[in-house]
Amino acid sequence: MAKLGKVLIHVENENVSEAVRVTEYPVEKGAPISDHVERTSPKYTFTAYLLGKDYSTRLRTLKDYMNNGTIVNYVGRTAATAVLITSIDRDYNSNIANGIALTVSLQKIRLSKSPWIKKKAQKPVTRGGKKKPASKKPRPSPKRYHIVKKGDTYWDLARKYGTTVSKLRSFNKYPDRRIPIGVKLRIK
Repeated sequence: MAKLGKVLIHVENENVSEAVRVTEYPVEKGAPISDHVERTSPKYTFTAYLLGKDYSTRLRTLKDYMNNGTIVNYVGRTAATAVLITSIDRDYNSNIANGIALTVSLQKIRLSKSPWIKKKAQKPVTRGGKKKPASKKPRPSPKRYHIVKKGDTYWDLARKYGTTVSKLRSFNKYPDRRIPIGVKLRIK
């Protein structure tokens, strides 16, 4: 009996493969030159049976582990932490009436740690046990415009819209006595 993630399985055979990669560079004469040896991740393969009425549910869980890239642990005759399921081969035969035979391949992974650190939220400054109120910056009021009609003056528009004549002069480029009819004047 073995356990892969949270799934119990009946393991018949386990195989652990550890290898290295050797780089080779060809030369004009003779054997190639090797200058580097690199370790590879261990790979685990086992033949197992999923037996019982719930074997299809357990098989679905194993497939979900594989498809979602879920990191699991394996405990059987050997133990492996932080492994990914790389393949699941199913064997349906007449000798197994209440289950399925599987060949599962695992690969050990090594996760890197990120140097990124999440910044902690700053606490508001308190005075005398009370929170300091957040400073509220006034939002600029939306701009408003008026289409000039015959007889409109800065004085009449200032009274109508609750502003001053000097503000109307600063918003618009027209002199007091020559405001063209039909133009758009900024009011606020």
